[in-house]
Amino acid sequence: QAQLVESGGGLVQAGGSLRLSCAVSGRDFSDYTAGWFRQPPGKEREFVAAVSWHGTVTRYEASIKTRFVISRDNAKSTSYLQMNSLKPEDTGVYYCALSADRQRVGVRPDDYGYWGQGTQVTVSS
Repeated sequence: QAQLVESGGGLVQAGGSLRLSCAVSGRDFSDYTAGWFRQPPGKEREFVAAVSWHGTVTRYEASIKTRFVISRDNAKSTSYLQMNSLKPEDTGVYYCALSADRQRVGVRPDDYGYWGQGTQVTVSS
């Protein structure tokens, strides 16, 4: 069973930056597409970004494409989400996830079978 542990969340002022990490164990990380999702307060979980197993294909939710960068280090079994120019509407619980479908970079929660416990990101205005 894969285990995913997020870190790097916290409280930051608008315009600031955070870097989230997702450490994976129990599975060969390079066998999976890696994704990040978030759940704003009172809303459903939504797609943020995802990266292919080899790291060369990325997809982003349209509103964050110019501010966030997803990456991965297969040697460290870790994915990253660099978040810049943060806005209050970026507030939420951020989850990392793994998809066993290596042929595409999915954007739906149902595409992902393994999830972390989430890390809180709060952006103050």
